[in-house]
Amino acid sequence: MGFCCRMLENQEQEEVITVRVQDPRVQNEGSWNSYVDYKIFLHTNSKAFTAKTSCVRRRYREFVWLRKQLQRNAGLVPVPELPGKSTFFGSSDEFIEKRRQGLQHFLEKVLQSVVLLSDSQLHLFLQSQLSVPEIEACVQGRSPMTVSDAILHYAMSNCGWVQEERRGSSHLAKGDQPKSCCFLPRSGRRSSPSPPPREEKDHFEVGYTEAGRNSSSGFLRRIKHCTVVRKGCPGSCAVAVFSGYKAEM
Repeated sequence: MGFCCRMLENQEQEEVITVRVQDPRVQNEGSWNSYVDYKIFLHTNSKAFTAKTSCVRRRYREFVWLRKQLQRNAGLVPVPELPGKSTFFGSSDEFIEKRRQGLQHFLEKVLQSVVLLSDSQLHLFLQSQLSVPEIEACVQGRSPMTVSDAILHYAMSNCGWVQEERRGSSHLAKGDQPKSCCFLPRSGRRSSPSPPPREEKDHFEVGYTEAGRNSSSGFLRRIKHCTVVRKGCPGSCAVAVFSGYKAEM
């Protein structure tokens, strides 16, 4: 299960965007305000994305908001449809699975559009856990963080998809494979590594690599890289989360 959108850049490097909607969970179960949210896992080598791997949770009404924003900003470019709302109160397994498939199809189509892919609200929706008001404040400049800052902050402080992978998988839809979703070998194919011992934990390794000095400003550019390492897993399970530049005197 999953989707790969492949694009050729300069007829040399192939860019890949993999997105999956999975692991539906009932939140506030048993109360009047219960709802279902879904895990959105994204892995890419595309330069369009700030974080190369991310994992967030979103509920249906947030998808509805996203579609309205994309439609407002896309002009004449058509925006894919979302699965319909339930005509009755309830959250049967069959209905949840059909909705999950519909949300998966929606994101697949959205990520095929260059125009829609350029919308910063889409990136915050996919790669941060900001609420709808917080996303709107960020893109309108009413937040202390830029769009890129918000995404990198989530990747660093909340460990993004690593945090989600640890939480387990209650209310799992049929066909989901939660323990393999977030660890991809560098070849791009999914693998099924044996789970590490319980006492060993995933961790971040952050470092800088010198990339030369800017001749005009005299600043030293260093490539910032953040890698998630899974203990007890082969080296291919270490995934670079993002890269960027940090300027220093």
